[in-house]
Amino acid sequence: MSMTFDDGTFIRNEMAPVLPPPKLRIGPVAWMRENLFSGIFNTLLTLLGILLVISVVPPFVRFMFIDAVWTGENREACLGPDVGACWPFIHAKFGQLIYGFYPISERWRVDIVFALGAVLLVPLLVPSLPFKRTGSLLFFVVYPVVAFVLLTGGNINASAFLLERFGLIRPFVGDAQLGGINLAFWVDFGLTTLLFMAAIGGFIALLGGNGRSAARTTLFVFLALGAVIFCWDADVGLSYVETRQWGGLLVTLVIAVTGIVASLPLGILLALGRRSQMPVVRLLSVIFIEFWRGVPLITVLFFATYMLPLFLPQGTNPDALLRALVGVALFSAAYMAEVVRGGLQAIPKGQYEGAMAVGLTWSQMMRLIVLPQALTLVIPGIVNSFISLFKDTTLVLIVSIFDFLGQLRAAFTDPNWATPVTLYTGFAFAGVVYFFFCFGMSRYSLFVERRLNTSHRH
Repeated sequence: MSMTFDDGTFIRNEMAPVLPPPKLRIGPVAWMRENLFSGIFNTLLTLLGILLVISVVPPFVRFMFIDAVWTGENREACLGPDVGACWPFIHAKFGQLIYGFYPISERWRVDIVFALGAVLLVPLLVPSLPFKRTGSLLFFVVYPVVAFVLLTGGNINASAFLLERFGLIRPFVGDAQLGGINLAFWVDFGLTTLLFMAAIGGFIALLGGNGRSAARTTLFVFLALGAVIFCWDADVGLSYVETRQWGGLLVTLVIAVTGIVASLPLGILLALGRRSQMPVVRLLSVIFIEFWRGVPLITVLFFATYMLPLFLPQGTNPDALLRALVGVALFSAAYMAEVVRGGLQAIPKGQYEGAMAVGLTWSQMMRLIVLPQALTLVIPGIVNSFISLFKDTTLVLIVSIFDFLGQLRAAFTDPNWATPVTLYTGFAFAGVVYFFFCFGMSRYSLFVERRLNTSHRH
């Protein structure tokens, strides 16, 4: 509706209808014009990318699926002029790739560890699910003990494992007798008594109200140690499986998960120590970080595997996998410390001053104000370190620990599957497995980053 005047002007009584945008400004065509063909340079890059995809993807799909062999009993099925991937080889070696040399009759224990880890991890990854504190306790405290007992078989003398593995007391004692008294028994008894007295002392200090926080922490730590030792000593009826029989994806996940879980808290402590106002703490943190960052991981593994026993008491032979785990965790913690330190330096000084102005202690300020913001800022760097650590687990093959890639290379030596395509099939399968884990971590980190990035939301 409109009103027209004598001079030809008019006044509209209602808004004009909204016209649809031009078709060239919306939709797939507009997106391609803006992102792929916005200029001569972008157009050339797009054409080169299309040519690259055409030259790589179709041959890959043809080798992996179209021309692939899916059934067969030996190498004869995968011989021929135009044969693709030899998937019967993967099927025949699948158990070896997953479990290594773990006894076939006991592989159900590994399956339970895998399933239990997935069941406990999923509730922690889904933000909407409740009981996060209980889930964290189960996954980070209870699950490692249960997994260790299942994989090794339990029924381990705790003092013998702790002291003999590290060469502190037990190698010098053994089953020696002193006046008819078994010294090994008193080593066990002394260790158990020490833990019990420490727990009682922490409990008394907690009731007395002196150093309540420190006493509570001491109590929980020693109770946890006591629970771990009890689980190790308990006879659960499982046969013992040495770690040198472990291999395949089991070892890869053990090293990666242990390194990831251990490196983050250690990295946070080192980052805080490097920014500490106490010169001794700062100096020790700097020395630790720069030392581990100054040597390659392969050097750390070589030293832990071949050189470390030379510095220990004669007859001491710490577990090879345990040494590799410690080396990987310390190496990763040094790099993680620098990532976290970058986040701490990005926090404005006003956050520190505001926290101190409201009366928060240093630990409360870090735990409630600074660290949550710092860790949010460096999520990409943290996940990048995790992904790098997961792929670096393949280096343990050089020190005779057969991880997933090591078991795959060992499978190549089987003459029953010696074909021209076996090597390509194995490495293609390994690439898919590593991509699955690394891409999953990357996508989840993007999800967490978007969820926590609320500073620009309206």
